Amino acid sequence: MPSKAKTGKKLVIVESPAKSKTIAKYLGEGFIVEASIGHIRDLPQPSELPAELKKTPLGKFAVDIENDFKPYYVVSADKKKKVGELKAQLKDADALYLATDGDREGEAIAWHLLEVLKPKVPVYRMTFGEITKEAIHRAMDNLRDVDQDLVDAQETRRVLDRLYGYEISPVLWRKVARGLSAGRVQSVVTRMVVDRERERMAFKAASYWDLTGQFGAESGSFKAKLAAVDGAKVASGRDFNDDGELTARNVVHLKEELAAALAAGLQTADFRVRSVDTKPYTRRPAAPFTTSTLQQEAGRKLRFSSKSTMQVAQRLYENGYITYMRTDSSALSDEAVTAARRQASELYGTEYVPQAPRVYSSKAANAQEAHEAIRPAGDSFRTPAQVAKQLSGDEFRLYELIWKRTVASQMADAKGSTATIRLGAVTVGGAAAGRDAEFSASGTVITFPGFLAAYEEGKDESRSDEDTDEARRLPNVAKDDSLTASDIVAVGHETSPPPRYTEASLTAELEKKGIGRPSTYASTISTIQDRGYVRKQGSALVPSWIAFSVVRLLEQHFRDYVDYEFTADMEADLDKIANGEAAGPAWLKHFYFGEDADPGLLSIVNNLGEIDAREINSVPITDGITLRVGKFGPYLESSVPTVDPKTGEVVEAARANVPEDLAPDELTAAKAVELMETAAPEERVLGTDPHTGHTIVAKNGRYGAYVTEIIPEMTEEQLASQPVEYYKNGKPKPPKKPVKAKPRTGSLFASMSVETVTLDEALQLMSLPRVLGQDAEGNPITVQNGRFGPYLKKGTDSRSIGSEEEIFTITLEAALEIYSQPKQRGARAAVPPLAEFGPDPVSEKNIVVKEGRFGPYITDGVTNITVPRSTAIEELTRDRAVELLAEKRAKGPVKRTATRKAPARKAAAKK
Repeated sequence: MPSKAKTGKKLVIVESPAKSKTIAKYLGEGFIVEASIGHIRDLPQPSELPAELKKTPLGKFAVDIENDFKPYYVVSADKKKKVGELKAQLKDADALYLATDGDREGEAIAWHLLEVLKPKVPVYRMTFGEITKEAIHRAMDNLRDVDQDLVDAQETRRVLDRLYGYEISPVLWRKVARGLSAGRVQSVVTRMVVDRERERMAFKAASYWDLTGQFGAESGSFKAKLAAVDGAKVASGRDFNDDGELTARNVVHLKEELAAALAAGLQTADFRVRSVDTKPYTRRPAAPFTTSTLQQEAGRKLRFSSKSTMQVAQRLYENGYITYMRTDSSALSDEAVTAARRQASELYGTEYVPQAPRVYSSKAANAQEAHEAIRPAGDSFRTPAQVAKQLSGDEFRLYELIWKRTVASQMADAKGSTATIRLGAVTVGGAAAGRDAEFSASGTVITFPGFLAAYEEGKDESRSDEDTDEARRLPNVAKDDSLTASDIVAVGHETSPPPRYTEASLTAELEKKGIGRPSTYASTISTIQDRGYVRKQGSALVPSWIAFSVVRLLEQHFRDYVDYEFTADMEADLDKIANGEAAGPAWLKHFYFGEDADPGLLSIVNNLGEIDAREINSVPITDGITLRVGKFGPYLESSVPTVDPKTGEVVEAARANVPEDLAPDELTAAKAVELMETAAPEERVLGTDPHTGHTIVAKNGRYGAYVTEIIPEMTEEQLASQPVEYYKNGKPKPPKKPVKAKPRTGSLFASMSVETVTLDEALQLMSLPRVLGQDAEGNPITVQNGRFGPYLKKGTDSRSIGSEEEIFTITLEAALEIYSQPKQRGARAAVPPLAEFGPDPVSEKNIVVKEGRFGPYITDGVTNITVPRSTAIEELTRDRAVELLAEKRAKGPVKRTATRKAPARKAAAKK
């Protein structure tokens, strides 16, 4: 058979179309660059397996647990066309270059392409940390084979996550709620957020007092705070534990009475300087960005969510503006160090660049994601001004942040001095006469800004109540100088509970504990919000009550699998597999089947014993009130039986719904009692429908008050009288479970309540929609109540009407009159916005929430984003609105497929 003729074409495959376009510019002629658009194959759902495999060891997980945990991969349905296109391109190529990302996931994509395409031409693996001409050419000079160790580590992680999720999630479905999920990292992160909320719930505030005063010298005035009384340090917030107990020794705990007496006694006291201490101040720049630190800083400074940060960074990388954005290394290449030092010298002066380059080492034990920090791409950096016109608003802001951090990392230390003045006096007269009071003030003066000229790192919220001494210049005073005093006042404080995690601080804690990978932090934090385990309150992450139930079950029955150290050790084991120091199948066997005294996941699941679902879903609030996590949300239940005052019979325990926007730590004993006392009756029997005989009740539901009918269960006689179906062989089929009839329901009008609605009104509400009649063409016209008020409906044409009461009074003639008018949409009277949040930090235009055709949406006049269904308008905050707009901008405009018009037929030529 003759060999295939050489074409000179080389096929290069990357993950994304944007990346392929950028690379194509640098490779030139002879190279065809195609995108696989992510993974081309994955594990199928077990239900999608061929019938002959469902009863084999593959059937439960699509993984052969009896044959070294070998996965059963299938090409995704939406990738079959793409695989066909790649195979067609490969037929005409003389070589195949797999240029997917250099991390484990990218290596796995390359391996799957190799397995599916089965190329008969030479195959090369090329990787690069940035998409620039120099980097692409360097990659072509350093080709290699697919790294099987990295592939094994990724495959082990994929199988591990399938085993974990498919074994533990069903337990959550049975004991907490359907649709919940457990995950190797997601469940641990949820536990972290719940643990922080538990700390806040258990926290007991301590009160303490101190004094502040304004003091003057010839050279100026300054503010100082009481530091010691009679030589003993004055207690501050950090001297108390979370139980409100004073833990520090040899300190004086000022109460309000003593603080007020000291303030009174110091009004006319003689203050003098007791000491002046000056020390040199040096501050070094922060290391260049890793994935984790980029997410943290973008959250602090740009108010980006982790997900939004990674979306924007992905675009910057694929278009050649920054290096690869999934990395846990803070090291810079020699070319990058040179570029940063040169730019710092050009922009700020040679004195701002230290003599020797700064070298940063990774904090991670094994920086597996990439080998360099996130920095501007290229051997010479483009300034933000040079790229401003090429980038969107969010892209520019993130690029500017990365550029500043990178350049600053190679600049000189900031220099200055920190001065501390201690001053004091003895109280005069009053209840605290003769007490020695010493005040203190500190301030730092920067004499040489160094790297601060380019960049200063942000900080997370702290519990400390100490005033910062940054950038405060104190007057020039000397020991024994006399000072004037004014505004000496006693100030009361309360200790603060641990601050809730933000996305930035949670990311920092995950990295500190070694849980998960920086490349997965954004998706994990997004997942726990999408699952309903966590919601945002401003920038703080607040756990839901269902998260408490999930974490409680996992802690009691799967303790190791939500243990922080155990999870970090699993990550370290995956690193060993990636380094070729361990084998994936053997590790998975130990994890799933266990060994000796170490039970595996299978043994734990098979020996769970009885799990009390009611106990798992209950949280005691007070001695008589318990919070329950129910099918339709959390509610309070009294453990004290309720007695019917008329009959004296014990009836169902009293209940009260818990507002969705009430954070768990805000549900105090007093709040629980208040909710129970003000709760409307959950259900009230209104009477019997004279036509059906069904009982009609009014209820308070999760989404408001409504009326409904109670349809009785079928009796045994009725069930027995059901028609019998037979198989083809004549044998009777087992009786089917009867389909339950759907009860009629109707939402109460705004003017109605469970306590006041009548049986007649309920029957009217349940009769909706009301048919008014037909128009001239025979189209039926109905009137009904909807989410946004009462309206008429004729086919697909809906028209709003004035009030809910009109639903039962409007006539067909009035409806036809409304339909005879042109439909008012844009020309109707302006509707005031549902909410306003002030100017957007990017567009600087006013952010408002408006009611749209498809529901409420947020807009700044430039970008629109629908309010998520999981977020009530009342819960929406400015921070959340800004974040949603930023995420929409990060995704870019929706790409619409252009519809090609058929070419016009040419007129026939005249003969």
